[in-house]
Formats: sequence, C-alpha cells, structure tokens
Amino acid sequence: MRIELNGSQCEISAATLAEALVELGYGAAALATALNGAFIAATARPTTPLHDGDRVEVLTPMQGG
Repeated sequence: MRIELNGSQCEISAATLAEALVELGYGAAALATALNGAFIAATARPTTPLHDGDRVEVLTPMQGG
C-alpha cells in the first residue's frame, strides 16, 4: 500500500501503524505518531489499521546541540 510518511510517498506492506513503524525502521524510537492529522497513542498503534493514501507523521528524538 502507498502512504505519505512525513510528507514523502512510500510503499509499505504493513497492515497496522505499529507494523509500519517496524517496517520503516522506527520501532521503539517513535515518540509520537499521527494518522491523517490525529494523534495516535503508542498503546493504540498495534490496533490502528492503515489504508492506501493515509498520511502518517512520526516524531523521533534527535541528538545535537
């Protein structure tokens, strides 16, 4: 399926938000997620289905100074 991830189009095979995070290499590093503009709590990610054309935003910690 094709989704928009942080503003870029990508192709994934995952069925849920949690599976997509693992497939895309985020895993536990994801601090916050939104689906089509709505915040999705970490506990809800395993049961949140994804559909073709969904917009996913992922925030992760960054190092720097």
